[in-house]
Amino acid sequence: MDDSTYRPVAAAEVSESPAFTPAAPPTPPAAARPAVTGRQFAGFMAMVVGMFMAILDIQIVSSSIREIQAGLSASADEITWVQTAYLIAEVIMIPFSGYLSRLLSTRVLFVISAVGFTLMSIGCALATDLDAMIVFRVLQGFIGGAMIPTVFATSFLMFPADRRAGITVLIGLVATMAPTLGPTIGGYLTQTYSWHWMFLVNVLPGIAVALAVWAFVDIDKPDWDLLRGFDYPGLLLMALFLGSLEYVFEEGPRNDWFEDDVIAGFAVVSVVSAILFFWRMFTYKQPIVWLRAFHDRNFAIGSLFSFILGIGLYGSVFLLPAFLGRVRGFNSLQIGLLMIVTGAFQFASAPIAGALSKRLDLRVMLALGLSLFGLGVYLQSFQTAEWGFWEFALPQAVRGISLMMCFIPINTLALGTLPPHELKNASGLYNLMRNLGGAIGLGALNTVLIDRLALHYQRISENITTARSAVGGFLDGLSSRLGDMVPVDPDLAALRKLNDLVTREATVLTFNDALLLMAGVFAVALLLMPLIRKPQAAAVAGAH
Repeated sequence: MDDSTYRPVAAAEVSESPAFTPAAPPTPPAAARPAVTGRQFAGFMAMVVGMFMAILDIQIVSSSIREIQAGLSASADEITWVQTAYLIAEVIMIPFSGYLSRLLSTRVLFVISAVGFTLMSIGCALATDLDAMIVFRVLQGFIGGAMIPTVFATSFLMFPADRRAGITVLIGLVATMAPTLGPTIGGYLTQTYSWHWMFLVNVLPGIAVALAVWAFVDIDKPDWDLLRGFDYPGLLLMALFLGSLEYVFEEGPRNDWFEDDVIAGFAVVSVVSAILFFWRMFTYKQPIVWLRAFHDRNFAIGSLFSFILGIGLYGSVFLLPAFLGRVRGFNSLQIGLLMIVTGAFQFASAPIAGALSKRLDLRVMLALGLSLFGLGVYLQSFQTAEWGFWEFALPQAVRGISLMMCFIPINTLALGTLPPHELKNASGLYNLMRNLGGAIGLGALNTVLIDRLALHYQRISENITTARSAVGGFLDGLSSRLGDMVPVDPDLAALRKLNDLVTREATVLTFNDALLLMAGVFAVALLLMPLIRKPQAAAVAGAH
């Protein structure tokens, strides 16, 4: 029977399959492993920079989407594809990267990813119409998406257990700070230069990353035997499943979900391809994604917490800029400067979180981090239309501190006890869960913003009638003040002003509802804590 045949596989046969055998000899125990050299550390730091660039570009356009829309002469609905195209492509590459890393080696895959990401960034900056921008964003997200999970796997493969806490702090800082800083950097570049520089800023770092990784990183060898029986149907099914799922959650809120025929069609494609994909992965001899990693209880629960962290991380980064733009009327630079508070407190708390991870039960640390994140979001749910920098500072500070308290234990619990030959594949799945959490969370939050706005507007309008003396007095006073200021009927202008105030307050209440929902998600996440087993240090060391 040839490699392309579908058939069940016995457990013993799976363990001998090339897909589940490390390309290089097993990694020695941590105690016997040679110390990481300065060259290797420099190469790893270059990989971290590459990961920062890839994650940053998810959110860097969020605060400057109106400027890009004007530059490309696109409609408000069309311009959202600048964000959606990148996310769909990236979410397909992330789980596929584990297979490619085993096939090509870590060094070759990362260099290809860094070079391709840099070239596509140049293409995005030079794009003169929406179609070209979407093509380059798809390629940028797909090629660059391999950098993210590759760094996670390399951190466990390259460094011994006694150095892993500090490395996890570094990766966590980058992985969670990049989405936070995205609007800040994007807003600054757009206001100071032009939106093109949001992409051109990747060029020099991208070249430096590719050169450094090629020169300094060499931790494994390619396994060309994996090309035999390559699972093309599995890759196609994965692309249809994840791509359609991402599209549904990105576009669903704007198009009334399944009332729209296109959304409903993509939902059907996603469900059918998901069923076929999972069947293929569990029956094919050499699957492109090893889903059996979820048999490890801590990995499965850690991935679920990664999903929840994705909801909070991307949801909070989405809600604050949207509120500041729609309610406060801030430009992209003002939004970016206000959001820097989260990044500052996150950076300041990183050493503390690293020290706690060595002394505190990781389950206790995770519970503390989840509680603080939920508290930070809850505090922001009291925001009003008059809130400014200092009012937003406390919720952002609490959320910034909580991010590292969440990320470090989740990362260690999920990946810390896996054997080396499972890490590359498992890292892709782990990072995929965070991105899926962000996509599904954003879809839910957008739906809340649409549905609750109509409800709050109706409720406020029912209580704001001219029959009430206070409303009538407000309109008369406003009309008299506008009498000499506007060329139209002052009474009509006063009514429009009143309508604007009602819309603004309804919008504030709607955003607060979304924040309360997200805080509730983190409260519920605390109920999952008893499911986590305390990782055994001996098991981690022995595995490596």
